Amino acid sequence: MGMGRATAELFAAEGAKVVLTDVNTAEGQKVADAINAAGGQAAFIPLNVSDEAQVSDTVARVIRQWERIDVLVNCAGVIGPDKQTHEVTEAEWDALFAIDVKGVFFLTKHVVPHMIASRAGSIVNFSSIYGLIGNDEYSPYHVAKGAVTMMTKQDAASYGVHNIRVNSVHPSTVLTPLVEGVAAAYAGGLPAYERHMTANQSLKRLGRPEDVAYAVLFLASDESSWVTGVALPVDGGYTAR
Repeated sequence: MGMGRATAELFAAEGAKVVLTDVNTAEGQKVADAINAAGGQAAFIPLNVSDEAQVSDTVARVIRQWERIDVLVNCAGVIGPDKQTHEVTEAEWDALFAIDVKGVFFLTKHVVPHMIASRAGSIVNFSSIYGLIGNDEYSPYHVAKGAVTMMTKQDAASYGVHNIRVNSVHPSTVLTPLVEGVAAAYAGGLPAYERHMTANQSLKRLGRPEDVAYAVLFLASDESSWVTGVALPVDGGYTAR
């Protein structure tokens, strides 16, 4: 859904063979079917990214069917509890890190050996502006995204010798289905929500999923062949101020 869906659709439109994964089987299959109906090539595989055995099996399945993985986009994530550090339970912390951090770790761990064998690959991790700066809400989420930011830099440093590039994108508020629901419930609706959420941005509009998808496409493509270890804000200028 949201940015993941937009990225899959854009990659397919550019000629990529796309494998979508999600715990939401109905939505994942619907997106794959829509891509195929539009003339693209897509498959859907149910996957819980916090389960390493499932990740290993899924990567092996992709390799059996398509023989190689050129691009890995790690975009699975949850927001978790809106709490400060002293309020968070261990169970809440672990549940969020299992998806937002271990999910990136597991997919990278099992895909990288195939990229090493190919002597090429691009990994794009979804972080957040709150993987770069802090604020006073959703503390576990922001710490997790900070971990993704550092994992990106570490893996870029480690795997460049194999011609594998690793970069991250850092969106601010993007008008995904989840955000649309939040905006609809906000006092004054979407216009008021947009004014509130873009008050610190240079560009006074919410992001669209395709804004982020085009950034991911660039980082995945040969046009960025000399770009690695980059934390790219896609944030309407939020972090510039």
